[in-house]
Amino acid sequence: MKPFQIDENDPRPAMERMQAGDWYIADDPAIQQAYRRALEAAARFERAYPEDPDGSQEILRALLGELGEGAHVRAPLRLDYGTQLHIGAGTFVNYGLTALDVVDIRIGKGCQLGPNIQLLTPIHPLEAEPRRAGWEAAEPITIGDNVWIGGGATIIGGVSIGADSVIGAGSVVTRDVPASSLAVGSPAKVIRTL
Repeated sequence: MKPFQIDENDPRPAMERMQAGDWYIADDPAIQQAYRRALEAAARFERAYPEDPDGSQEILRALLGELGEGAHVRAPLRLDYGTQLHIGAGTFVNYGLTALDVVDIRIGKGCQLGPNIQLLTPIHPLEAEPRRAGWEAAEPITIGDNVWIGGGATIIGGVSIGADSVIGAGSVVTRDVPASSLAVGSPAKVIRTL
């Protein structure tokens, strides 16, 4: 986790600091507007999905940073902003993905994500005072091509999962997983090469 250090002379608006993964406070009007836009689009997607699962993907295509050709996301979907969530071609995302996309979450091509997965980029200071003041930052998540993540798994910010890997159901991934690896547990550990 990155240490809590802020530059009092940083002229960047909070949204720009947020997207760079630097410390910021989320009460900025531009951040709140982006959050409300994502919340409304996700609600439209959730209402449309039962009637037209394939057609509802167009709502996501307009919201997400990327939804590759042939990718499919089942509702419900919970996210912060949408614009930092990138899903590669042919990837399937089952029910109940929570993707807190304060910074980039990149999911490769041909991935399989089970139900109720959490992709969590935000971090908060360990020190009580800045945490109480509302400071937060984020670290990106990268998931390579052809990765299978079992249901209920949690991936923490700053983690990269290599191509062709498998993450066991219910695992909590707190560090990088090399390509072609099977990782399970909490915290997840690589138990063998695939």
